[in-house]
Amino acid sequence: MRKGRSSTVEKKTSIKNSVGRLLLAVLMLLLQFLWVEVLVSMLSDQYPIVNIVISVFAVVLVIAINENEKVMSLKAPIMLLILLVPVIGVIFFLLSELMSNTVLMRKKFEKNRNLTEEYLEDSSELIAEIASEDSHAAGTFSYLQDLCKYPVYSDTDLTYFDDAAKALQSQIEAIKQAKEFVFLEYHAIEDKESFEQMKEALFERAEAGVDVRIIYDDLGSFVFINTDFIKRMEEHGIKCQVFNPIVPLFNLFINNRDHRKITVVDGRVGFTGGYNIANEYFNITHPYGEWKDAGIRLEGSAVNSLTAMFFEMWNSADRKLRDEDYAKFFPKHEEDCSKSIVNTKEEKSYKGFVVPYADNPIDDEPMGENVYISLINNSIDYVWFITPYLIITDELKRALQIAAKRGVDVRIVTPGIPDKKIVYQTTRSYYSELISAGVKIYEFSPGFCHAKLCLTDDKFAVCGTINLDFRSLYHHFENAVLLYDVAAIEDIKKDFEKTFKRSENVTSKYLKKQRGPLRVVQSLLRLIAPLF
Repeated sequence: MRKGRSSTVEKKTSIKNSVGRLLLAVLMLLLQFLWVEVLVSMLSDQYPIVNIVISVFAVVLVIAINENEKVMSLKAPIMLLILLVPVIGVIFFLLSELMSNTVLMRKKFEKNRNLTEEYLEDSSELIAEIASEDSHAAGTFSYLQDLCKYPVYSDTDLTYFDDAAKALQSQIEAIKQAKEFVFLEYHAIEDKESFEQMKEALFERAEAGVDVRIIYDDLGSFVFINTDFIKRMEEHGIKCQVFNPIVPLFNLFINNRDHRKITVVDGRVGFTGGYNIANEYFNITHPYGEWKDAGIRLEGSAVNSLTAMFFEMWNSADRKLRDEDYAKFFPKHEEDCSKSIVNTKEEKSYKGFVVPYADNPIDDEPMGENVYISLINNSIDYVWFITPYLIITDELKRALQIAAKRGVDVRIVTPGIPDKKIVYQTTRSYYSELISAGVKIYEFSPGFCHAKLCLTDDKFAVCGTINLDFRSLYHHFENAVLLYDVAAIEDIKKDFEKTFKRSENVTSKYLKKQRGPLRVVQSLLRLIAPLF
Protein backbone atom coordinates (compact mmCIF):
# COMPACT_ATOMS: atom_id res chain seq x y z
CA MET A 1 0.00 0.00 0.00
CA ARG A 2 2.84 2.35 0.81
CA LYS A 3 4.35 1.81 -2.63
CA GLY A 4 1.02 2.50 -4.35
CA ARG A 5 0.47 5.69 -2.34
CA SER A 6 4.03 6.81 -3.13
CA SER A 7 3.49 6.15 -6.82
CA THR A 8 0.27 8.20 -6.81
CA VAL A 9 2.01 11.10 -5.09
CA GLU A 10 4.87 10.89 -7.60
CA LYS A 11 2.48 11.04 -10.57
CA LYS A 12 0.54 13.97 -9.10
CA THR A 13 3.82 15.79 -8.47
CA SER A 14 4.96 15.10 -12.04
CA ILE A 15 1.74 16.51 -13.48
CA LYS A 16 1.91 19.56 -11.19
CA ASN A 17 5.51 20.22 -12.23
CA SER A 18 4.65 19.80 -15.92
CA VAL A 19 1.71 22.21 -15.76
CA GLY A 20 3.88 24.69 -13.92
CA ARG A 21 6.55 24.39 -16.59
CA LEU A 22 4.03 25.11 -19.36
CA LEU A 23 2.51 28.09 -17.54
CA LEU A 24 6.00 29.47 -16.93
CA ALA A 25 6.86 29.15 -20.63
CA VAL A 26 3.67 30.93 -21.71
CA LEU A 27 4.15 33.67 -19.11
CA MET A 28 7.76 34.20 -20.18
CA LEU A 29 6.74 34.51 -23.83
CA LEU A 30 4.05 37.07 -22.99
CA LEU A 31 6.47 39.07 -20.85
CA GLN A 32 9.04 39.08 -23.63
CA PHE A 33 6.50 40.40 -26.15
CA LEU A 34 5.37 43.04 -23.64
CA TRP A 35 8.98 44.03 -22.90
CA VAL A 36 9.72 44.60 -26.61
CA GLU A 37 6.51 46.59 -27.05
CA VAL A 38 7.37 48.86 -24.09
CA LEU A 39 10.97 49.26 -25.25
CA VAL A 40 9.95 50.25 -28.78
CA SER A 41 7.31 52.62 -27.41
CA MET A 42 9.93 54.38 -25.27
CA LEU A 43 12.29 54.66 -28.24
CA SER A 44 9.48 56.02 -30.42
CA ASP A 45 8.72 58.74 -27.87
CA GLN A 46 12.35 59.79 -27.84
CA TYR A 47 13.04 59.21 -31.53
CA PRO A 48 9.88 59.65 -33.68
CA ILE A 49 11.74 58.24 -36.68
CA VAL A 50 11.59 54.79 -35.06
CA ASN A 51 7.80 54.76 -35.26
CA ILE A 52 7.91 55.84 -38.91
CA VAL A 53 10.42 53.12 -39.81
CA ILE A 54 8.36 50.44 -38.06
CA SER A 55 5.14 51.58 -39.76
CA VAL A 56 6.75 51.57 -43.20
CA PHE A 57 8.32 48.17 -42.58
CA ALA A 58 4.96 46.82 -41.40
CA VAL A 59 3.23 47.94 -44.60
CA VAL A 60 5.99 46.46 -46.77
CA LEU A 61 5.79 43.21 -44.81
CA VAL A 62 2.02 43.03 -45.25
CA ILE A 63 2.43 43.47 -49.01
CA ALA A 64 5.07 40.71 -49.05
CA ILE A 65 2.85 38.37 -47.03
CA ASN A 66 -0.05 39.04 -49.39
CA GLU A 67 2.14 37.93 -52.31
CA ASN A 68 2.86 34.64 -50.55
CA GLU A 69 1.14 31.55 -52.03
CA LYS A 70 -0.41 30.54 -48.71
CA VAL A 71 -4.19 30.48 -48.50
CA MET A 72 -5.84 33.75 -47.50
CA SER A 73 -7.29 32.20 -44.33
CA LEU A 74 -3.73 31.92 -43.02
CA LYS A 75 -2.47 35.26 -44.32
CA ALA A 76 -5.33 37.55 -43.26
CA PRO A 77 -4.97 37.25 -39.44
CA ILE A 78 -1.23 37.94 -39.38
CA MET A 79 -1.63 40.82 -41.85
CA LEU A 80 -4.32 42.35 -39.65
CA LEU A 81 -2.18 41.85 -36.52
CA ILE A 82 0.77 43.62 -38.15
CA LEU A 83 -1.36 46.57 -39.23
CA LEU A 84 -3.11 46.96 -35.86
CA VAL A 85 -0.13 46.29 -33.59
CA PRO A 86 2.98 46.67 -35.80
CA VAL A 87 5.63 45.80 -33.22
CA ILE A 88 3.92 42.67 -31.86
CA GLY A 89 2.76 41.64 -35.33
CA VAL A 90 6.20 41.94 -36.92
CA ILE A 91 7.89 40.04 -34.08
CA PHE A 92 5.21 37.34 -34.21
CA PHE A 93 5.71 36.89 -37.95
CA LEU A 94 9.50 36.85 -37.80
CA LEU A 95 9.53 34.36 -34.95
CA SER A 96 7.01 32.03 -36.57
CA GLU A 97 8.46 32.11 -40.09
CA LEU A 98 12.13 33.08 -39.98
CA MET A 99 13.43 32.21 -36.53
CA SER A 100 16.44 29.92 -36.25
CA ASN A 101 14.51 27.01 -34.70
CA THR A 102 12.12 26.84 -37.66
CA VAL A 103 14.90 27.18 -40.24
CA LEU A 104 17.02 24.58 -38.44
CA MET A 105 14.12 22.11 -38.22
CA ARG A 106 13.39 22.56 -41.93
CA LYS A 107 16.99 21.71 -42.81
CA LYS A 108 17.03 18.71 -40.47
CA PHE A 109 13.81 17.33 -41.93
CA GLU A 110 15.08 17.65 -45.49
CA LYS A 111 18.32 15.90 -44.57
CA ASN A 112 16.65 13.15 -42.58
CA ARG A 113 14.10 12.48 -45.30
CA ASN A 114 16.94 11.77 -47.74
CA LEU A 115 18.43 9.19 -45.38
CA THR A 116 15.49 6.78 -45.72
CA GLU A 117 13.97 7.78 -49.06
CA GLU A 118 15.97 5.12 -50.92
CA TYR A 119 14.17 2.38 -48.97
CA LEU A 120 10.75 3.46 -50.27
CA GLU A 121 10.32 1.85 -53.67
CA ASP A 122 8.96 3.73 -56.68
CA SER A 123 5.41 2.66 -57.55
CA SER A 124 4.95 4.39 -60.91
CA GLU A 125 4.16 1.15 -62.73
CA LEU A 126 1.49 0.29 -60.20
CA ILE A 127 -0.02 3.77 -60.49
CA ALA A 128 -0.09 3.39 -64.28
CA GLU A 129 -2.11 0.20 -63.87
CA ILE A 130 -4.53 1.97 -61.53
CA ALA A 131 -4.89 4.78 -64.08
CA SER A 132 -6.24 2.33 -66.66
CA GLU A 133 -9.27 1.76 -64.42
CA ASP A 134 -9.57 4.98 -62.36
CA SER A 135 -7.73 8.10 -63.49
CA HIS A 136 -8.92 10.12 -60.48
CA ALA A 137 -7.48 7.58 -58.04
CA ALA A 138 -4.24 7.44 -59.99
CA GLY A 139 -3.99 11.23 -59.85
CA THR A 140 -4.17 11.27 -56.05
CA PHE A 141 -1.61 8.45 -55.85
CA SER A 142 0.71 10.28 -58.27
CA TYR A 143 0.52 13.42 -56.12
CA LEU A 144 1.50 11.50 -53.00
CA GLN A 145 4.38 9.69 -54.69
CA ASP A 146 5.82 12.22 -57.16
CA LEU A 147 5.57 15.36 -55.04
CA CYS A 148 5.35 14.00 -51.50
CA LYS A 149 7.53 10.87 -51.98
CA TYR A 150 5.10 8.36 -50.46
CA PRO A 151 4.56 5.29 -52.70
CA VAL A 152 1.45 3.17 -53.13
CA TYR A 153 1.50 -0.47 -51.99
CA SER A 154 -0.62 -3.42 -53.08
CA ASP A 155 0.66 -6.18 -50.81
CA THR A 156 -0.47 -5.00 -47.38
CA ASP A 157 -3.11 -6.57 -45.15
CA LEU A 158 -5.29 -4.14 -43.23
CA THR A 159 -7.40 -4.41 -40.10
CA TYR A 160 -9.67 -1.55 -39.08
CA PHE A 161 -10.52 -0.99 -35.40
CA ASP A 162 -13.69 0.91 -34.55
CA ASP A 163 -12.57 1.06 -30.92
CA ALA A 164 -9.17 2.28 -29.72
CA ALA A 165 -9.13 -0.36 -26.96
CA LYS A 166 -9.20 -3.12 -29.59
CA ALA A 167 -6.32 -1.48 -31.44
CA LEU A 168 -4.30 -1.16 -28.22
CA GLN A 169 -4.66 -4.86 -27.42
CA SER A 170 -3.56 -5.77 -30.95
CA GLN A 171 -0.53 -3.49 -30.54
CA ILE A 172 0.46 -5.11 -27.26
CA GLU A 173 0.25 -8.59 -28.79
CA ALA A 174 2.40 -7.48 -31.74
CA ILE A 175 4.98 -5.92 -29.40
CA LYS A 176 5.20 -9.13 -27.38
CA GLN A 177 6.24 -10.96 -30.56
CA ALA A 178 8.87 -8.39 -31.62
CA LYS A 179 12.24 -9.88 -32.52
CA GLU A 180 14.28 -6.93 -33.81
CA PHE A 181 12.80 -3.52 -33.02
CA VAL A 182 9.77 -1.61 -31.76
CA PHE A 183 9.23 2.09 -32.56
CA LEU A 184 6.57 4.25 -30.90
CA GLU A 185 5.79 7.86 -31.77
CA TYR A 186 2.87 9.53 -30.00
CA HIS A 187 1.61 13.02 -29.36
CA ALA A 188 0.68 12.05 -25.81
CA ILE A 189 1.64 9.19 -23.50
CA GLU A 190 0.13 8.85 -20.03
CA ASP A 191 2.02 6.58 -17.67
CA LYS A 192 -1.10 5.02 -16.19
CA GLU A 193 -3.35 1.99 -16.73
CA SER A 194 -3.58 2.40 -20.52
CA PHE A 195 0.20 2.27 -20.87
CA GLU A 196 0.85 -0.37 -18.22
CA GLN A 197 0.50 -3.56 -20.27
CA MET A 198 2.29 -2.02 -23.20
CA LYS A 199 5.07 -0.80 -20.93
CA GLU A 200 5.54 -4.27 -19.49
CA ALA A 201 5.79 -5.73 -23.00
CA LEU A 202 8.28 -3.02 -24.00
CA PHE A 203 10.42 -3.64 -20.91
CA GLU A 204 10.45 -7.39 -21.54
CA ARG A 205 11.40 -6.98 -25.21
CA ALA A 206 14.10 -4.41 -24.45
CA GLU A 207 15.64 -6.69 -21.85
CA ALA A 208 15.62 -9.47 -24.47
CA GLY A 209 17.77 -7.33 -26.77
CA VAL A 210 15.06 -5.81 -28.98
CA ASP A 211 15.75 -2.21 -30.10
CA VAL A 212 12.92 -0.26 -28.45
CA ARG A 213 12.49 3.48 -29.06
CA ILE A 214 9.87 5.98 -27.95
CA ILE A 215 9.36 9.57 -29.03
CA TYR A 216 6.62 11.79 -27.62
CA ASP A 217 5.61 15.42 -27.97
CA ASP A 218 6.48 17.62 -25.01
CA LEU A 219 3.33 19.75 -25.09
CA GLY A 220 1.05 16.81 -25.91
CA SER A 221 2.29 14.87 -22.89
CA PHE A 222 2.92 17.72 -20.47
CA VAL A 223 -0.07 16.95 -18.20
CA PHE A 224 0.79 13.25 -18.15
CA ILE A 225 4.55 12.89 -17.73
CA ASN A 226 7.72 14.92 -17.27
CA THR A 227 11.38 14.38 -18.12
CA ASP A 228 11.67 11.67 -15.43
CA PHE A 229 9.77 9.46 -17.86
CA ILE A 230 12.81 9.31 -20.15
CA LYS A 231 15.04 8.29 -17.25
CA ARG A 232 12.67 5.49 -16.24
CA MET A 233 12.49 4.17 -19.80
CA GLU A 234 16.26 4.27 -20.24
CA GLU A 235 16.73 2.31 -17.01
CA HIS A 236 14.96 -0.55 -18.79
CA GLY A 237 17.01 -0.27 -21.98
CA ILE A 238 14.52 1.83 -23.97
CA LYS A 239 15.79 4.75 -26.02
CA CYS A 240 13.52 7.74 -25.52
CA GLN A 241 13.30 11.26 -26.92
CA VAL A 242 11.01 14.24 -26.52
CA PHE A 243 10.05 16.32 -29.55
CA ASN A 244 10.21 20.13 -29.44
CA PRO A 245 10.74 20.72 -25.70
CA ILE A 246 8.94 23.75 -24.30
CA VAL A 247 11.46 26.53 -23.68
CA PRO A 248 10.42 29.86 -22.12
CA LEU A 249 12.27 32.00 -24.69
CA PHE A 250 11.25 33.75 -27.92
CA ASN A 251 10.25 30.59 -29.73
CA LEU A 252 7.00 30.26 -31.67
CA PHE A 253 8.08 26.89 -33.05
CA ILE A 254 6.48 25.57 -29.84
CA ASN A 255 3.21 25.95 -31.77
CA ASN A 256 4.33 23.18 -34.19
CA ARG A 257 3.70 19.90 -32.40
CA ASP A 258 4.25 16.23 -33.24
CA HIS A 259 0.65 15.03 -33.52
CA ARG A 260 1.54 11.71 -35.16
CA LYS A 261 0.58 8.30 -33.74
CA ILE A 262 2.77 5.48 -35.04
CA THR A 263 3.80 2.03 -33.84
CA VAL A 264 6.17 -0.13 -35.91
CA VAL A 265 7.13 -3.70 -35.00
CA ASP A 266 10.06 -5.29 -36.88
CA GLY A 267 9.20 -3.28 -39.98
CA ARG A 268 6.43 -5.79 -40.75
CA VAL A 269 3.50 -4.69 -38.60
CA GLY A 270 2.42 -1.11 -38.06
CA PHE A 271 -0.38 0.79 -36.32
CA THR A 272 -1.78 4.28 -36.57
CA GLY A 273 -5.04 6.12 -35.91
CA GLY A 274 -6.50 8.93 -33.89
CA TYR A 275 -5.74 7.73 -30.37
CA ASN A 276 -2.88 8.54 -28.03
CA ILE A 277 -1.73 6.24 -25.22
CA ALA A 278 -3.75 7.77 -22.39
CA ASN A 279 -6.67 6.56 -20.30
CA GLU A 280 -9.44 8.71 -21.78
CA TYR A 281 -8.82 7.35 -25.29
CA PHE A 282 -9.76 3.85 -24.13
CA ASN A 283 -12.69 4.88 -21.91
CA ILE A 284 -10.82 4.01 -18.75
CA THR A 285 -11.73 7.52 -17.66
CA HIS A 286 -14.62 9.59 -19.04
CA PRO A 287 -13.86 13.32 -18.89
CA TYR A 288 -16.10 14.01 -21.93
CA GLY A 289 -18.58 11.15 -21.90
CA GLU A 290 -17.89 8.18 -24.17
CA TRP A 291 -14.70 8.56 -26.20
CA LYS A 292 -15.01 7.51 -29.85
CA ASP A 293 -11.77 6.77 -31.68
CA ALA A 294 -10.43 4.54 -34.43
CA GLY A 295 -7.23 2.89 -35.62
CA ILE A 296 -5.76 0.69 -38.29
CA ARG A 297 -3.24 -2.19 -38.40
CA LEU A 298 -0.97 -2.71 -41.41
CA GLU A 299 1.06 -5.81 -42.23
CA GLY A 300 3.21 -5.77 -45.35
CA SER A 301 5.44 -3.46 -47.37
CA ALA A 302 3.45 -0.33 -46.51
CA VAL A 303 4.93 -0.47 -43.00
CA ASN A 304 8.19 0.76 -44.57
CA SER A 305 6.64 4.19 -44.99
CA LEU A 306 5.71 4.28 -41.29
CA THR A 307 9.31 3.36 -40.42
CA ALA A 308 10.59 6.20 -42.61
CA MET A 309 8.21 8.63 -40.88
CA PHE A 310 9.46 7.53 -37.48
CA PHE A 311 13.12 8.06 -38.39
CA GLU A 312 12.28 11.43 -39.90
CA MET A 313 11.02 12.57 -36.51
CA TRP A 314 13.51 10.60 -34.40
CA ASN A 315 16.54 12.09 -36.15
CA SER A 316 15.01 15.58 -36.17
CA ALA A 317 14.47 15.44 -32.41
CA ASP A 318 18.02 14.18 -31.81
CA ARG A 319 20.62 16.88 -31.35
CA LYS A 320 23.22 14.76 -33.10
CA LEU A 321 22.72 12.72 -36.26
CA ARG A 322 23.61 9.16 -35.35
CA ASP A 323 25.14 6.69 -37.78
CA GLU A 324 22.48 4.10 -38.47
CA ASP A 325 22.38 1.04 -40.68
CA TYR A 326 18.92 1.93 -41.96
CA ALA A 327 18.71 -1.06 -44.30
CA LYS A 328 18.09 -3.41 -41.37
CA PHE A 329 14.94 -1.49 -40.46
CA PHE A 330 13.39 -1.93 -43.91
CA PRO A 331 12.93 -5.67 -44.45
CA LYS A 332 12.19 -7.09 -47.88
CA HIS A 333 8.67 -8.39 -48.15
CA GLU A 334 7.31 -11.15 -50.37
CA GLU A 335 6.03 -8.68 -52.95
CA ASP A 336 7.78 -5.48 -53.94
CA CYS A 337 5.61 -2.46 -54.60
CA SER A 338 7.73 -1.51 -57.63
CA LYS A 339 6.79 -4.70 -59.48
CA SER A 340 3.91 -4.73 -61.91
CA ILE A 341 1.05 -6.45 -60.12
CA VAL A 342 -2.02 -7.35 -62.14
CA ASN A 343 -4.73 -8.16 -59.66
CA THR A 344 -8.44 -8.45 -60.13
CA LYS A 345 -11.06 -8.54 -57.42
CA GLU A 346 -11.73 -12.15 -58.28
CA GLU A 347 -8.20 -13.23 -57.40
CA LYS A 348 -7.60 -14.30 -53.82
CA SER A 349 -4.36 -12.32 -53.64
CA TYR A 350 -6.08 -9.00 -54.26
CA LYS A 351 -5.57 -6.66 -51.29
CA GLY A 352 -6.30 -3.24 -52.74
CA PHE A 353 -3.98 -0.24 -52.51
CA VAL A 354 -2.54 1.60 -49.52
CA VAL A 355 -0.51 4.81 -49.10
CA PRO A 356 0.74 5.77 -45.63
CA TYR A 357 1.73 9.45 -45.75
CA ALA A 358 2.89 12.18 -43.39
CA ASP A 359 2.45 15.94 -43.40
CA ASN A 360 4.53 18.64 -41.76
CA PRO A 361 4.19 22.42 -41.30
CA ILE A 362 7.63 23.39 -42.62
CA ASP A 363 7.56 22.35 -46.29
CA ASP A 364 4.75 24.72 -47.42
CA GLU A 365 2.84 21.77 -48.90
CA PRO A 366 -0.56 21.25 -47.18
CA MET A 367 -0.62 17.56 -48.04
CA GLY A 368 -3.28 16.58 -45.52
CA GLU A 369 -5.73 19.20 -46.77
CA ASN A 370 -4.92 18.48 -50.42
CA VAL A 371 -5.75 14.79 -50.03
CA TYR A 372 -9.07 15.62 -48.37
CA ILE A 373 -9.96 18.14 -51.09
CA SER A 374 -9.02 15.65 -53.81
CA LEU A 375 -11.34 13.01 -52.34
CA ILE A 376 -14.15 15.54 -51.94
CA ASN A 377 -13.79 16.86 -55.49
CA ASN A 378 -13.75 13.36 -56.99
CA SER A 379 -16.65 12.00 -54.94
CA ILE A 380 -19.78 10.96 -56.84
CA ASP A 381 -22.23 9.39 -54.39
CA TYR A 382 -21.10 10.36 -50.90
CA VAL A 383 -18.24 11.70 -48.78
CA TRP A 384 -18.39 11.31 -45.00
CA PHE A 385 -16.14 12.68 -42.25
CA ILE A 386 -15.69 12.15 -38.53
CA THR A 387 -13.61 14.88 -36.90
CA PRO A 388 -13.30 16.30 -33.37
CA TYR A 389 -12.84 19.84 -34.71
CA LEU A 390 -14.19 21.68 -37.74
CA ILE A 391 -12.19 24.87 -38.31
CA ILE A 392 -11.35 24.98 -42.00
CA THR A 393 -9.97 27.13 -44.80
CA ASP A 394 -12.21 28.71 -47.40
CA GLU A 395 -10.77 26.25 -49.93
CA LEU A 396 -11.81 23.17 -47.96
CA LYS A 397 -15.16 24.70 -47.04
CA ARG A 398 -15.91 25.50 -50.67
CA ALA A 399 -14.99 21.96 -51.76
CA LEU A 400 -17.51 20.55 -49.27
CA GLN A 401 -20.17 23.05 -50.35
CA ILE A 402 -19.72 22.39 -54.07
CA ALA A 403 -19.82 18.62 -53.55
CA ALA A 404 -23.12 18.96 -51.67
CA LYS A 405 -24.55 21.30 -54.32
CA ARG A 406 -23.85 18.80 -57.10
CA GLY A 407 -25.78 16.12 -55.26
CA VAL A 408 -23.11 14.32 -53.26
CA ASP A 409 -24.21 13.09 -49.83
CA VAL A 410 -21.85 15.10 -47.62
CA ARG A 411 -21.96 14.33 -43.89
CA ILE A 412 -19.75 15.45 -41.03
CA VAL A 413 -19.81 14.04 -37.50
CA THR A 414 -18.49 16.25 -34.69
CA PRO A 415 -18.57 15.75 -30.89
CA GLY A 416 -21.72 15.97 -28.82
CA ILE A 417 -19.65 16.78 -25.73
CA PRO A 418 -16.65 19.08 -26.37
CA ASP A 419 -13.19 18.80 -24.83
CA LYS A 420 -12.52 22.52 -25.41
CA LYS A 421 -15.57 24.78 -25.24
CA ILE A 422 -13.99 27.71 -27.07
CA VAL A 423 -12.88 25.48 -29.93
CA TYR A 424 -16.36 23.93 -29.95
CA GLN A 425 -17.95 27.33 -30.49
CA THR A 426 -15.61 27.91 -33.41
CA THR A 427 -16.55 24.50 -34.86
CA ARG A 428 -20.26 25.26 -34.63
CA SER A 429 -19.75 28.61 -36.36
CA TYR A 430 -19.15 26.73 -39.62
CA TYR A 431 -22.36 24.71 -39.45
CA SER A 432 -24.85 27.09 -41.05
CA GLU A 433 -22.84 27.97 -44.17
CA LEU A 434 -22.13 24.28 -44.80
CA ILE A 435 -25.73 23.26 -44.09
CA SER A 436 -27.11 25.96 -46.38
CA ALA A 437 -25.18 24.30 -49.23
CA GLY A 438 -26.63 20.86 -48.45
CA VAL A 439 -24.06 19.41 -46.01
CA LYS A 440 -25.52 17.32 -43.17
CA ILE A 441 -24.06 17.78 -39.68
CA TYR A 442 -24.24 15.18 -36.91
CA GLU A 443 -23.10 15.47 -33.29
CA PHE A 444 -21.99 12.29 -31.51
CA SER A 445 -24.50 12.18 -28.65
CA PRO A 446 -22.70 9.83 -26.20
CA GLY A 447 -19.63 12.05 -25.91
CA PHE A 448 -16.48 13.07 -27.73
CA CYS A 449 -15.57 11.66 -31.16
CA HIS A 450 -11.81 11.93 -31.61
CA ALA A 451 -11.51 9.70 -34.71
CA LYS A 452 -10.18 11.28 -37.89
CA LEU A 453 -11.93 9.45 -40.71
CA CYS A 454 -12.97 10.13 -44.29
CA LEU A 455 -14.90 7.73 -46.53
CA THR A 456 -16.10 8.21 -50.08
CA ASP A 457 -18.06 6.13 -52.60
CA ASP A 458 -17.15 2.76 -51.02
CA LYS A 459 -13.71 3.13 -52.65
CA PHE A 460 -11.53 5.63 -50.79
CA ALA A 461 -10.93 6.08 -47.07
CA VAL A 462 -8.48 7.95 -44.86
CA CYS A 463 -7.67 6.92 -41.30
CA GLY A 464 -5.04 8.77 -39.31
CA THR A 465 -4.33 11.78 -37.12
CA ILE A 466 -5.42 14.67 -39.35
CA ASN A 467 -8.33 16.73 -37.99
CA LEU A 468 -10.36 19.17 -40.04
CA ASP A 469 -8.77 22.20 -38.39
CA PHE A 470 -5.89 24.62 -38.93
CA ARG A 471 -3.71 22.97 -36.31
CA SER A 472 -3.71 19.63 -38.09
CA LEU A 473 -3.75 20.98 -41.62
CA TYR A 474 -1.09 23.69 -41.21
CA HIS A 475 0.69 23.66 -37.82
CA HIS A 476 1.18 20.06 -36.71
CA PHE A 477 3.29 17.13 -37.86
CA GLU A 478 0.66 14.56 -38.88
CA ASN A 479 0.24 11.17 -40.53
CA ALA A 480 -2.53 9.09 -42.11
CA VAL A 481 -3.20 6.13 -44.38
CA LEU A 482 -5.05 6.46 -47.68
CA LEU A 483 -6.98 3.29 -48.58
CA TYR A 484 -8.35 2.41 -52.01
CA ASP A 485 -10.54 -0.56 -52.86
CA VAL A 486 -9.54 -2.57 -49.78
CA ALA A 487 -11.75 -4.91 -47.76
CA ALA A 488 -11.34 -2.74 -44.62
CA ILE A 489 -13.41 0.00 -46.26
CA GLU A 490 -16.52 -2.09 -45.67
CA ASP A 491 -15.71 -2.15 -41.95
CA ILE A 492 -15.15 1.61 -41.95
CA LYS A 493 -18.52 2.16 -43.62
CA LYS A 494 -20.25 -0.01 -41.01
CA ASP A 495 -18.62 2.08 -38.30
CA PHE A 496 -19.87 5.29 -39.94
CA GLU A 497 -23.41 3.93 -40.20
CA LYS A 498 -23.33 2.85 -36.55
CA THR A 499 -21.99 6.27 -35.55
CA PHE A 500 -24.74 8.09 -37.47
CA LYS A 501 -27.36 6.12 -35.53
CA ARG A 502 -25.74 7.15 -32.23
CA SER A 503 -25.50 10.80 -33.23
CA GLU A 504 -27.98 13.66 -33.37
CA ASN A 505 -28.68 15.10 -36.80
CA VAL A 506 -28.44 18.83 -36.04
CA THR A 507 -28.76 19.96 -39.67
CA SER A 508 -32.12 21.68 -39.25
CA LYS A 509 -31.12 23.13 -35.88
CA TYR A 510 -28.20 25.13 -37.30
CA LEU A 511 -29.64 26.08 -40.68
CA LYS A 512 -29.66 29.73 -39.66
CA LYS A 513 -26.58 31.61 -38.51
CA GLN A 514 -26.17 32.51 -34.87
CA ARG A 515 -27.09 36.10 -34.00
CA GLY A 516 -26.01 38.61 -31.39
CA PRO A 517 -22.97 38.45 -29.08
CA LEU A 518 -22.37 34.74 -29.71
CA ARG A 519 -21.93 35.35 -33.44
CA VAL A 520 -19.46 38.17 -32.72
CA VAL A 521 -17.43 35.89 -30.45
CA GLN A 522 -17.47 33.11 -33.05
CA SER A 523 -16.30 35.51 -35.76
CA LEU A 524 -13.40 36.68 -33.61
CA LEU A 525 -12.44 33.09 -32.81
CA ARG A 526 -12.49 32.19 -36.51
CA LEU A 527 -10.31 35.18 -37.27
CA ILE A 528 -7.50 34.22 -34.89
CA ALA A 529 -7.82 30.42 -35.26
CA PRO A 530 -5.28 30.18 -38.14
CA LEU A 531 -2.54 31.66 -35.95
CA PHE A 532 -2.57 28.91 -33.32
